[in-house]
Amino acid sequence: MTATMMIASLLFLGAAEAAVDCATVTALLSTCSTFIAYGTPDPYPGTPCCDAMTTLNMVAEPLEDRHAVCTCIMGLIDAYSPNATAIATLAGFCGVSLGFSISPNTDCN
Repeated sequence: MTATMMIASLLFLGAAEAAVDCATVTALLSTCSTFIAYGTPDPYPGTPCCDAMTTLNMVAEPLEDRHAVCTCIMGLIDAYSPNATAIATLAGFCGVSLGFSISPNTDCN
């Protein structure tokens, strides 16, 4: 079982208790770190990253979880100053719609 699938399984088991936490979002996005920082591998982020984005989209189905995911991603953007173009194109390259754009100017409210 891949790490992404293990995280997804744990999230589904605990979904009734709380919204998605930032540690989970960070763990999932860590598979995308090279693409987010450098925009490589060019032009696509790669299978492990896209698998993580798909998992992130699945666990963020309820609106409150989607808001929590957005807030966590914006915190990561503030902390790590990623490649703005890469982060903005990440979900689209992976064929995922998170329900919000990923950019340094996104307002999660």
